[in-house]
Amino acid sequence: MPGAIYAEGLVKTFGEVRALDGVDLDVPEGTVLGLLGPNGAGKTTAVRVLTTLLQPDSGRAVVAGIDVLKHPNEVRRSIGLSGQFAAVDEYLTGRENLQMVGQLYQMSGRDAKKRAVQLLERFNLSDAADRTAKTYSGGMRRRLDLAAALVVSPPVMFMDEPTTGLDPRNRQQLWEVIQELVAGGTTLLLTTQYLEEADHLAHDICVIDHGKVIARGTSDQLKARTGGERVEVVVHQPDQIEPARAVLATYGKGEISLAEHTRKLTVPVTGGAKLLAEVIRDLDSHGVEIDDIGLRRPTLDDVFISLTGHAAELERANGEGGSTRAAKGPKEDGQ
Repeated sequence: MPGAIYAEGLVKTFGEVRALDGVDLDVPEGTVLGLLGPNGAGKTTAVRVLTTLLQPDSGRAVVAGIDVLKHPNEVRRSIGLSGQFAAVDEYLTGRENLQMVGQLYQMSGRDAKKRAVQLLERFNLSDAADRTAKTYSGGMRRRLDLAAALVVSPPVMFMDEPTTGLDPRNRQQLWEVIQELVAGGTTLLLTTQYLEEADHLAHDICVIDHGKVIARGTSDQLKARTGGERVEVVVHQPDQIEPARAVLATYGKGEISLAEHTRKLTVPVTGGAKLLAEVIRDLDSHGVEIDDIGLRRPTLDDVFISLTGHAAELERANGEGGSTRAAKGPKEDGQ
């Protein structure tokens, strides 16, 4: 039986650009699907089709058990949407924006006011509740827009890059809100620029590129497809990069990548922590002084490179992926 969000063979073209090229999706009720892909892959187009904002050239879509093409108005009453850009009335206060949304959903004036107070507090906007939205910072507008999408707690939510522009504290708070919604039975399709976000929130991840779904599975399943672990080495001096590369080549099971500005070399390996100890001894015997060395699992960024043949045009989030480290000096910035 199709899930709360279901799409089959979605196609959408804009002139010669095939934004969607036969996309299939199936999101079970009460789960989160993370939709990831490079810029221009078709993620936002898919969201716009599923939320009735855009008609596909062909294909079928069902949301909350309702056919998107046949009954778009019914679909709109069953979903919440937070797009890439904040859609608030800048001449209304934060409180007035949320009350207006509630009343548009036919909430009573009293209930709309009560819900507005709850959301303003939840998104740390209480102090600015009675200021006009045009005086808000970009991050505050983003939070107000997200609050507006949650006024009626719909059974199906679409969030298109919801945490763009939020600081780490507010991003963490939004994650908590999302987890509460899903625990209560809400189904969520999430597109995001933050790989850590998908790792943290999504039950399943769907990778899309050039309008096609190229992989799907849990975060662990996708990482397993990439294979193995990675040894990361930060050498002390730039002139030690090539000697370190020669050592790593004897252990590696693939191409060695180099980040010159941080003097970090990364290579896929097999062998776990035992291999890491051997690499440390070998580097030492060749006179290579290191600032940091670690063994980590593949990240979602590695998945992108493996699946698409190029680095994902996404912002990398620190802390993504497990790590076993044996440091021989201070950790480099950005590691």
